Amino acid sequence: MAEAANYEPRLKSAYREKIRSILKEKFSYTNEMQIPKLDKIVLNMGIGEAVADSKKVQAAMKDLAAIAGQNPAPTRARLSIAGFKLREDMVIGAKVTLRKDRMYEFLDRLITIALPRVRDFRGLKPTSFDGRGNYAMGLKEHIVFPEINYDEIDQMWGMDIIVCTTAKTDEEARALLTEFQFPFVAN
Repeated sequence: MAEAANYEPRLKSAYREKIRSILKEKFSYTNEMQIPKLDKIVLNMGIGEAVADSKKVQAAMKDLAAIAGQNPAPTRARLSIAGFKLREDMVIGAKVTLRKDRMYEFLDRLITIALPRVRDFRGLKPTSFDGRGNYAMGLKEHIVFPEINYDEIDQMWGMDIIVCTTAKTDEEARALLTEFQFPFVAN
């Protein structure tokens, strides 16, 4: 039990011991606080079929909770759209924000287990940064995560994964994520 109290995720210790010094040298930072770090990871799952069947929302939220390790918050429609049979305040998705140790644990599973299981995976686009050091990517199937039992799911869900960093530029964020072994495809 005493070991669990001082357990640290693998990527967190790698950041502390190795990645910080590499980034400090590469960008010649004068202050430790200038070195970019991971801030949070946001997982978002849109459930378009929720309009017809509210049970699909519960199934998708259960799967997202298994992937993230914490309960997701439902996202609701802001306005009604008659063409889509959508009413205001109807649950149409779910999202989770991961921080601290859970964020590093999820990132480790994403890079080492989930991305290699994606069908026809050729690498991540290095251009999906937003100009402020945040990286966004999408997955078409949520079943690439080891927490999801393939035999128990009734439908595949896509999900968005946004990795937020404290980097000021895309170049700094790309260097940070490259050190975390993100499989970026060469330009």
